[in-house]
Amino acid sequence: MILRSFTSRISGFLFTAMILCHSNLWASGPGLSVTVADEPAGVTVLSAADESSGGLELFADAVDESAGNLPCFKIKTPSAVYYLEKEGAGLSSLLDRDGVDWIGFHPDKGTRASGEFRGFPNAVHQQDGSFFHPKNSGTEVSTTRVVYAGPDRITIAAESGNNNWAALWHFTADHATFTMTRMPDGYAYWILYEGTPGGGYDDSDWWMTSAVREKTPLTVNHEGDIPDPEWIVFGDKATPRVLFLLHHEDDSHIDKFYAMEKAMTVFGFGRQGMTKFLRTVPRSFSIGFVESTSHQKISEALKALSEQ
Repeated sequence: MILRSFTSRISGFLFTAMILCHSNLWASGPGLSVTVADEPAGVTVLSAADESSGGLELFADAVDESAGNLPCFKIKTPSAVYYLEKEGAGLSSLLDRDGVDWIGFHPDKGTRASGEFRGFPNAVHQQDGSFFHPKNSGTEVSTTRVVYAGPDRITIAAESGNNNWAALWHFTADHATFTMTRMPDGYAYWILYEGTPGGGYDDSDWWMTSAVREKTPLTVNHEGDIPDPEWIVFGDKATPRVLFLLHHEDDSHIDKFYAMEKAMTVFGFGRQGMTKFLRTVPRSFSIGFVESTSHQKISEALKALSEQ
């Protein structure tokens, strides 16, 4: 076993994570009592035993049944359930409080927008490899490991198989943040949400941004820089919530949305066509739900998150 520590800033948090480089050992944060319980099919559960945990639970050896039983970390929070696929290091499923999946990834080759293209953040595409996408036929393997499990957050590190790209996943009670921490010189990336608002694509599903206050149907594209604060939300007329995407560092790059094959959203921070514009690290991007469809209430919630 190798024990080491590092310090990193993620979305305003400064923390020291103790990394236990052994698949059966996990670091616990101050004041956290971690319990390990047996679950069906050998699933290991790490959860906080006291009320100060914020309701976070980590299932370290779970599978995403809806994604072809791919191995994953399952993180349960009061606001969402995240399935982080282990080899691709991307989210394969994101369930809201009602159990509805807003991603709907399936790995079967040929399903395109109906399955294999979906995920978040789908960041590295044919740029010194293809990484940080739930594992499909084109995704190259990454390694993922839990580096911190504390009362306020769960942090998982991801590193590309060629060691040139690295990122940190940071899960809290009300959001998840993906931070790109390492990249090779001369390349670029984007951050994509490719999924299904409200559990399935419909032309009447809608989006809003910090600048666009009206609910705009998915039949209408967005192309242009989202002004500070850089956020977009997606909604479904049948649900009382939205899925949000927030870029914590403002820039002037194009942010593009369009609907693909009437099967999924394609939204990208730093994307125009197949061109990628993000060339610096660290950069942080949050995803989660706001329990409102009011532009004002969404703005207030994301302003608070951006100031953390």
